[in-house]
Amino acid sequence: MKTKITAKILASLAPQAKTYRIHDTAQPGLSIRVLPSGHASYMVTWARNKAVTLGRVGMLTLEQARKEAAQYLAEAHEHGTPLAVTQGRKGAVSPTLRAFISDHYMPWFKTHHKGHEKTLHTLENNFEPIMDLRIEEITGRDLEAIRTDWLKAGNKPATANRKMGSISGVFSRALDWEFISAHPLEKVKQLKVDTRGRIRYLSSDEAKALRSALESREERIRAERDRANAWRTARRKEPLADLRTVAFADHLKPMVLLSLNTGMRRGELLDLTWPAVSLDRKTITVIGDTAKTQETRHIPLNAEAVQVLTEWKKQSGKSSYVFPNQDGGRMDDIKTAWLNLLELAGIEGFRWHDMRHDFASRLVMAGVPLNTVRDLLGHADIKMTLRYAHLAPDSKAAAVELI
Repeated sequence: MKTKITAKILASLAPQAKTYRIHDTAQPGLSIRVLPSGHASYMVTWARNKAVTLGRVGMLTLEQARKEAAQYLAEAHEHGTPLAVTQGRKGAVSPTLRAFISDHYMPWFKTHHKGHEKTLHTLENNFEPIMDLRIEEITGRDLEAIRTDWLKAGNKPATANRKMGSISGVFSRALDWEFISAHPLEKVKQLKVDTRGRIRYLSSDEAKALRSALESREERIRAERDRANAWRTARRKEPLADLRTVAFADHLKPMVLLSLNTGMRRGELLDLTWPAVSLDRKTITVIGDTAKTQETRHIPLNAEAVQVLTEWKKQSGKSSYVFPNQDGGRMDDIKTAWLNLLELAGIEGFRWHDMRHDFASRLVMAGVPLNTVRDLLGHADIKMTLRYAHLAPDSKAAAVELI
């Protein structure tokens, strides 16, 4: 079949019992081959029984296929055989890194992975020097140069490794989809980092200060509500809800206490819904779709966690989210309240995620086996949990006493 290939024709491609081809009248030599399996590829033919595949339909655009076919034919006219064949090189019009990420990688990534906004932000803000290069032109040296600039700018090795991991995924897809013939990071080694590092957890005094600050904050919010209601009553206005009749002034205290007692990740906490909470069985189920590792796990609740959730449920409204925003949807901003709480408590260098470290550290120091801690934290690999091994009480000292 000969016709001008259009977007409409591309959208209507369907497998048949036998392989068939559609020859493009707009670019002689270019055709689309459709296999019975449904696999459709652009092909260029420059002589009788002389043809090669340019790329899959959907991974190579029609415009790119026409440009590449034109170059193949021009080189075949001049040299007898296209240089892409004699030199074993990839097509001259393969997409730029920017175009590949936008047109191919991110549509795939959004379907298969969570957190695509964060990944896209990392790619767009850290690899600008190579974004406009053709992907087959990018070398390991280019990427090492970018990494060196990060380190000079003060990035830590672990941060550089995480950034490089984001672009590595891009090139892995490009290799699988035959946009490139080799992975540019294949011979680039990761920077050495201290995989255990320093674990930040609360000292006894800091734990007391944090809880004291929570109580002080609660009282401040209640006092502000009391004054507001006195003002409204004096003007014969409907008073707001009395915060002294409920267990919590707002969401922050129950969120912090639940984090300290379960070790849940912040995202898991924000995604938590009431159907995943069983107060009768005293468990929280972290659904795989909302977990970092994509694996469901069940977290037992201690007495304080059960009490917090029981009281919070009485006042949290009708939303399915345990900690909803004002509209009943998923809450996404607790940073300001958290930082103000730390300032009130006089605690420095302690992130929200460090409550997870605090949970794990207290378990290990109490003698809980590392594999149990791994299950509770939802670590996919025991190596992550081994960061807390040094906190086990007298384990090393007892070991050396055996010899």
